[in-house]
Amino acid sequence: MRSLLPSALLLLALVAQPAAPQAPPPPPVAAKSWLLLDFNADQAIAGQAENERSEPASLTKLMSAYLVFEALREKRIAPDQAVPVSNKAWRMGGARTFIEPRRPVTVEELLSGMIVQSGNDATVALAELVAGSEEVFVQLMNRTAKRLGMKDTNFVNATGWPDPDHYSTARDLATLAAALIRDFPGRYQLYALKEFRYNNITQQNRNRLLWLDPNVDGVKTGHTEAAGYCLIASAKRGQRRLISVVLGTKSDGLRTQESQKLLNYGFQFYDSVRLYEKEQPISTLRVWKGDRNEVKAGLAEDLYMVLPKGDAEKIKAELVSRQPLIAPVSAGQPVGTVRLTLDGKPMGEHTAVALETVPIAGMFGRLWDTMRLWFN
Repeated sequence: MRSLLPSALLLLALVAQPAAPQAPPPPPVAAKSWLLLDFNADQAIAGQAENERSEPASLTKLMSAYLVFEALREKRIAPDQAVPVSNKAWRMGGARTFIEPRRPVTVEELLSGMIVQSGNDATVALAELVAGSEEVFVQLMNRTAKRLGMKDTNFVNATGWPDPDHYSTARDLATLAAALIRDFPGRYQLYALKEFRYNNITQQNRNRLLWLDPNVDGVKTGHTEAAGYCLIASAKRGQRRLISVVLGTKSDGLRTQESQKLLNYGFQFYDSVRLYEKEQPISTLRVWKGDRNEVKAGLAEDLYMVLPKGDAEKIKAELVSRQPLIAPVSAGQPVGTVRLTLDGKPMGEHTAVALETVPIAGMFGRLWDTMRLWFN
């Protein structure tokens, strides 16, 4: 059990500021469910029915792409590798890239077909290449979904073909989009392509925001009769990136309009603030029985927070150390908790770690500190 001694409470920021105006509520969004996510902070700005299950349609292909990107990174497949086209892939209905069993096609071409054209045939061909069959590929999809923290998602195919047991949520799809952008930034650039030509057929990307907003560089559209018109969009302005997920609108134009509305809202009324850099010393903590009496403490990763514009200066951070902190202390070892508040309201807790190693002291040093701890 942690001992939260008064001497261990280290107040890092106490700034008195005049009250800033609160951000206005999000605009009305004509969709069954939606979510706006700040990428750097991994923090939701606003949402509606974001945990409600919905048919993801071709948004499913984000997970298919994630697994193909993973296979490329691990060199289990190669971009210029020729891929056999099975009859199953060739006969897929819906959106198609128009691959053929006896026409050579590479992994790179299939990726562009899946991402830009939303080709179901290209998606199945890639699934069969990576896992041997679409059925085994689906097992990998669900395993990866659990690893990424997609708690309310189940896949039964690689394409998003309608099935009552095939579902996800706006929150889970935002998690997936963020993971794809974070883990494969080079490959993610494919999602900005406006068109792709294969087999003498040129097809345009259905994400209309690529033409309307120069800051938008992805991500994916989806549509079935049951799912409605869906769009995951991402835009980057400066160092800040937002991801919007809009599910179940009534038209192509509406999903574009509502996604643009959400992105503009997030950029206009909120800031993404980096409170601490990775391994930035936040404070020093008392160490007992070590060859030094103090250890620098900080965070293992950059800490971002999304706040209404004007509120960044009002954040208070408190580092609560785990006392008594007894040597040896290893770099990276949890040593406390950073608690964040805004106007007295909790805004999150983050684990503080030791930024350096403190070896154990000699026998005399240990005995001396043992006596001091006993009297304290």
